[in-house]
Amino acid sequence: MRIQILVVLIILFVHAACGFAENESIVVNGAEVQKLAGDFRFTEGPAWDRKGTLYFSDIPNKTIHTWSEKKGLGTFKVLEGSCNGLIFDKEGNLIVCQPTGRAVIKITPSGEESVIADSYQGKKLNSPNDLWIDPEGGIYFTDPRYGSMDDLQQGGFHVYYIHPDGKKIDRVLDNLVKPNGVIGSADGKKLYVADPGAKKSYVYDIIGSGKVANRKIAADAGSDGLVLDERGNFYVTGKTIRVFSSEAKEIATIPLPEGAANMTLGGPDGKTLYITARTGFYSIKLNVKSGSDPFAKSHSK
Repeated sequence: MRIQILVVLIILFVHAACGFAENESIVVNGAEVQKLAGDFRFTEGPAWDRKGTLYFSDIPNKTIHTWSEKKGLGTFKVLEGSCNGLIFDKEGNLIVCQPTGRAVIKITPSGEESVIADSYQGKKLNSPNDLWIDPEGGIYFTDPRYGSMDDLQQGGFHVYYIHPDGKKIDRVLDNLVKPNGVIGSADGKKLYVADPGAKKSYVYDIIGSGKVANRKIAADAGSDGLVLDERGNFYVTGKTIRVFSSEAKEIATIPLPEGAANMTLGGPDGKTLYITARTGFYSIKLNVKSGSDPFAKSHSK
């Protein structure tokens, strides 16, 4: 009996040690959160352009800012329909969720703007919030509403898919409370959706363009923004950034000076976590790269 107890204790110790090592290995040893810029009203939607510049939104000021190691902080565009989630497509166009404009738009590298989607089945979208582009170029986006609930036409808060040709939009999920963050795996096989209204985040199998199945819990927490790293770890925002394994077990926590709204991985080596945190913009060095960008060099076909 004593031998059996000893074996169990050894197994538990090894599991705990492995978990601790995995926790420690996510953040570079000795790295701390660095403030890159501040005095914003509500920062959101960070997106790495794969060339050296990080873009992010200041929602109330309707402004997309830029930041780079060489030039520091800059202003890219002021948009009447405001701006929230941002992402770059394969061609380098910036795709923008507009909360007050109630649309998903495209901004070309030369600055030309066009609407990709502003309605579903003839009714206006609520307030597009966050988005992810799959390997074929299709766009998944969430459509909740915060603030005024006037003129809601969709009968709830849902997740949608814009097909690669931009001519068709499908409703992907209609059984969530208030979906917000959305991201997928670079291979196009998994879709993750945060539902802070239910205080849960889910992972689905992508079984076709705009089609998902087999919902499972990705984290026992809702979130505003999401990150998926190359190891399959899943990051959620809040007062801290919490990291969950592919088995939905919390394996790391990154303390923050202020609550985070969103985050993304980028930087010269792809291992900088950029964080939009209400009034500030921050970064911290990690030991992992993004696992959600199908067009990054490490994932390109």
